[in-house]
Amino acid sequence: MTLVDSRPGIAATYRELSARTGVPIDADAAVTRLGPPLEQEIARWYPAEQVPAMTALYRELYPRYAIEPTVPLPGAYEAIRTVRAAGGSVVVVTAKHPAMARLHLDHLGLTGIELVGLAWGDGKAAALRRYRARAYVGDHVADVAAARAASLPADRVAGRPEVSAVTAVAVATGPCTAGELAAAGAEVVLGDLTGFGEWFARWVPGERIGVGTAATDR
Repeated sequence: MTLVDSRPGIAATYRELSARTGVPIDADAAVTRLGPPLEQEIARWYPAEQVPAMTALYRELYPRYAIEPTVPLPGAYEAIRTVRAAGGSVVVVTAKHPAMARLHLDHLGLTGIELVGLAWGDGKAAALRRYRARAYVGDHVADVAAARAASLPADRVAGRPEVSAVTAVAVATGPCTAGELAAAGAEVVLGDLTGFGEWFARWVPGERIGVGTAATDR
C-alpha cells in the first residue's frame, strides 16, 4: 500500500484459499492488516501445523488471483520519475515474496527497480543499510522503525559518512493512520505519494530511495 493497491487481489486470493480448504477466512478483515509477513495472517485461520502448507498454497494461488486486480496508488509513477530525474535509484524492500512482488511491478510497468523480498523488521533495516538508502518510504509503523534502525552513526559506514542517515517518510495509504506513523517517529508524513515530489524538491536527494510496500506477502 505504498506504490500499489493490491487489496482487491489479496482478498480474492484469500477467498479462493478459503473455498479450497473449507476454512472460513474474513478476507475483508485480512486486507486491513497488511504489513507483517504472510504467515502471521495465515496463523489466524489455520492451526500452527498447517501454516507452512497453507502459506505455500496461498502463494501458488497468488499469481492467478492477485496480480490483475492490482492498481498503482496515486502518485506512484510520478514519485519514481522524480527520484530518477534527480539521479537517484529506487529499491523496493518488502515482506512479500520477491517473485510475487516482481509480478506486481512488471504488471504495472514499474521496471528497472531493484527488489528485496521477505524482509521484515531487522531484515528491512539491513537491506536499507546494504543499499545505502537515504530515505525509506513506507505505509506501516514497522517501515518507520526500519528506517530509524537503519540510520547508523557516520563512523560505522566505512568511507561513506554521508549516507549514514535514513529519512523515514510515511504515507497514510496503508493500515496505519497519519497519527500512528508520526508517533512511530516518521520525519515526514504524507497523505499519499502525490505529495512526494513537493517534499523531495525541498530535501537534499541522496543516492537511493527505498520504497516499503506494506501489501506484503499476502
